[in-house]
Amino acid sequence: MSDEGGVSNSPDKVKYLIFGCGSTGYNIAEELAKESDDIVIVDKDEKRVGDLTDQKYNAIVYDINIPWSDELLPVPDFAFVMSNDKVANLSFVKSIKATHPSIHIIARAVDAVSVDMLEEAGADYVIFPQETVAKKAIHHAFKLQSSLQARKLYNLMSGWEGNLGIIAHTNPDPDSISSAMALVAIAENATKGKLKCHIIYDGNIGHQENKAFVNLLEIDMVRSTPELLCTCDYIALVDSPAPGVNNCLDKSTRVNILIDHHANGEEIPQDTEFIDMRIGIGATASILTQYLIELDLPVDMKVATALLYGIKADTRDFKRNVTPSDLNYAAFLLPLTDGELLAKIVTPALSEETLDIIGNAINKRKARRGGYLFSNVGYIRNRDTLPQAADMLINLEGVNTALVYGISDDMIYLSARSKDVRLHIGNTISEAFGQVGDAGGHATMAAAAIPLSLFSKVKNKEELLSLIIDPLLHEFTRVAGIEDEESSES
Repeated sequence: MSDEGGVSNSPDKVKYLIFGCGSTGYNIAEELAKESDDIVIVDKDEKRVGDLTDQKYNAIVYDINIPWSDELLPVPDFAFVMSNDKVANLSFVKSIKATHPSIHIIARAVDAVSVDMLEEAGADYVIFPQETVAKKAIHHAFKLQSSLQARKLYNLMSGWEGNLGIIAHTNPDPDSISSAMALVAIAENATKGKLKCHIIYDGNIGHQENKAFVNLLEIDMVRSTPELLCTCDYIALVDSPAPGVNNCLDKSTRVNILIDHHANGEEIPQDTEFIDMRIGIGATASILTQYLIELDLPVDMKVATALLYGIKADTRDFKRNVTPSDLNYAAFLLPLTDGELLAKIVTPALSEETLDIIGNAINKRKARRGGYLFSNVGYIRNRDTLPQAADMLINLEGVNTALVYGISDDMIYLSARSKDVRLHIGNTISEAFGQVGDAGGHATMAAAAIPLSLFSKVKNKEELLSLIIDPLLHEFTRVAGIEDEESSES
């Protein structure tokens, strides 16, 4: 701003130059003035310029229908072209770029068509006010909805007493476990300790990172039994889309709370009291983090560390299905976590079995046309070794889809990874194996578990795997639409 009224003689240099002082331009000037007084406003209306100078702004009369003039205008670091004239804005952006290409230009688009035109003309950033207002309105609507959901959950649990069973995955992963931990924290705060919470699972924690995660954070989890489930007055399901889908519950079980970021077409029981299904978010841990923020609850260091690791793990180090919300919640959690503990979780020692299975997967791999790779690792004790082997194979040169399979005492397990944008591997695995077992997943990773009870007459497990895997893989290749011929591995 200038210290004197009246139209100023423009300086040779200025930091901010605003062309057009309607409501948008004026609001920009007001915001910039909070940080700097190195601002000049330009408008063709002499009366408006006079009013601006009365307000102690440095202002110049100039019509941007006229090309840039070094004699009449100062050279800015940033030029805001904010008039409501579509043609004038476009021609003046071109004029600035032609005379001073180093100036950073922020331009206003009057309609959606002119956004691309201004960018092509050289604008570094284009503002379309109608779109900006709409996005802000939607953002606030979503924020309000999330706040209401958090409060609804808190109020629901505040009247509960007795036992709450929080059901994690059958073989729980960090997203499922950390979400359950956060729900425990919310429940304990809402009920003032009147509700006893149990994190329940029915499978195995096999992956070495998941073992380190549970052990280092001293997470209290219990195995499911019919007797334990009967003692639960309330049931909450986290990171699963419905009862009986990758969890210990019968499909007819009534659940009180369901929070997830998946969808696989399963029907949710109508009498579920609280449902929050957000398909577009990267991790259920992000949803629970938002609840803690909206409810303004203190976040324990172990819970924060678990939630951050849950988001990190389910988005594959923020490289898969990650959204701005996931990043925002991770940023909120980061200063609350134990960094040393997190580092220990993500760098555990590999077990001998894991190394053996990865070695088998590499040695026994068979390539197929189209960048597909299958590998039979034989007998396994720990199903979590399969996804680690699949992660290794998908990084081989020329491979776009890797499927690793093995057999345990009671199941055939398959794990798949894909980089093929034409293929949703979760849907493909579900269609190929869903009729004979539990199968599904994401666009880039999936798994299937097929019970051996379907093939009870065959006693030798290695022989059993050899007998039935070919027709199973044939079904996969049919669904995936690839040729069934094998090519030799080079």
